[in-house]
Amino acid sequence: MNDQVAVRVLVVLVMAMCGWFLQPFGLGRELGAVAGAVAGLSIVLTELRLRIVPLKKLIGAAIGAVVGMLGGFLIAFIIGRASANDSTQLFLQVAILVLAAYAGASVGASKGDLLNLNALGGLVGGETQSSQTFRILDTSVIIDGRIADIAETGFLDGTLAIPQFVLRELQLVADSADSMKRNRGRRGLDVLHRIQKMPHLAVHILEDDFPNIREVDMKLIELGKVYGCKIVTNDFNLNKVAQLHGVEVLNINELANALKPIVLPGETMRVFVLKEGKEYNQGVAYLDDGTMVVVDNARKMISRTIDIAVTSVLQTTAGKMIFGRFDERVHAVHEKETAERRERQREPSAAAAPPV
Repeated sequence: MNDQVAVRVLVVLVMAMCGWFLQPFGLGRELGAVAGAVAGLSIVLTELRLRIVPLKKLIGAAIGAVVGMLGGFLIAFIIGRASANDSTQLFLQVAILVLAAYAGASVGASKGDLLNLNALGGLVGGETQSSQTFRILDTSVIIDGRIADIAETGFLDGTLAIPQFVLRELQLVADSADSMKRNRGRRGLDVLHRIQKMPHLAVHILEDDFPNIREVDMKLIELGKVYGCKIVTNDFNLNKVAQLHGVEVLNINELANALKPIVLPGETMRVFVLKEGKEYNQGVAYLDDGTMVVVDNARKMISRTIDIAVTSVLQTTAGKMIFGRFDERVHAVHEKETAERRERQREPSAAAAPPV
């Protein structure tokens, strides 16, 4: 049992004891204890709900409630002057105060996002700024592993936040009976250990959870809303759904596509033909970053490195494809130049060798 659970249990017990000894509303000891325990549970549930509410909404709700109560108090005062029935007067006054406080809190919470907490400075501004530098990692990007390489280069700053429910999902994958899933889960755990050892990064475990939401992707989106931060992923579907909910996403695949070298039609490039293409007399090659290169007239050059002329470049959602044509004359000229260069490099070494 952690400290938070112990404190919550203590609150319920204290409220139950107060109900036992004080006997509110003329109740007996047993009913008073039950009423106190119910009040304690209500306090705990309210606290759990407030934990996931953004700070701006809390401040907006508090300001709105205070303003609403002030307005309700003035209206209740006027009604108290005009009404003659004491019971009706008291009921109307309480109802107006509750209605005004509720309306003010609701309106204040809905407009809380318009508050600029940085203008307040101090502790509030610092906490808001630090939460905005969170980068929430999802399960797929942890298993992928490239996030560790990006972090090592220093392109990621702030705090990498890992939700507890993501760790649970990662542990389930690592404990899977399927050997492939088990290896993927263990690789994800190794990536997390590698990130934790980086001195320029802070790794924070988020205990926030959303019991009413079953899907991990939707939990990540709700967590992004609560902290106002970005989600790091390589999941295409999560990327689109998060954008619909107004949550910013850092997609590792989009970053990889953006860093691929730019090739223009008409340029010459050197590739290794790996296999036969789908169409007649085609060969297929791959660049170091995984980009597919489809080469016409290259079927007979499989397992050889050749020079091609780029004819077109196709950008798709899955990545980039390059189309080129193999020209024997260009390849022959390049091979001749390469042979001459090697011959020139070999001559100085042969001249420097001592005679036998």
